[in-house]
Amino acid sequence: MPARSSASRRTVLRGAAVAPAAGLGLGACSAPGDDSADAAPTTPVDLGAESEVAKGGAKLYRDRNVVVSRDAGGALKAYSTVCTHAGCVINKLQGTTLICPCHGSEFDAVTGKVLQAPATEPLGELPVRASKGRIIAGPGA
Repeated sequence: MPARSSASRRTVLRGAAVAPAAGLGLGACSAPGDDSADAAPTTPVDLGAESEVAKGGAKLYRDRNVVVSRDAGGALKAYSTVCTHAGCVINKLQGTTLICPCHGSEFDAVTGKVLQAPATEPLGELPVRASKGRIIAGPGA
């Protein structure tokens, strides 16, 4: 009588059916066009005209992974838009709420605080300043 293999046909077929679904689960951790490797600035970057950020508002700089906000008093704040939950790059700003495309975490662009889980840690704050009518953000700014 031949020895029986340790994996039955049913087990092999079940595994083959689950493998693509597992891949989809991993793919859900990154949004289309998302490049998490592009982190926040590591040197000062010129983001544009200071007038682009209104008092009480925020502006998302997708190409630099930075959001800049201005409080009612006119003070600027800048945060990395790399989500603290899974490292996805946040690409959506509604008013002053940042929305992560991967798992739906929401952050306040004025304070960096988490508004909606699954993220539990606030966004990383970046140095920011206005110079000659321009917004400069990143280390050394």
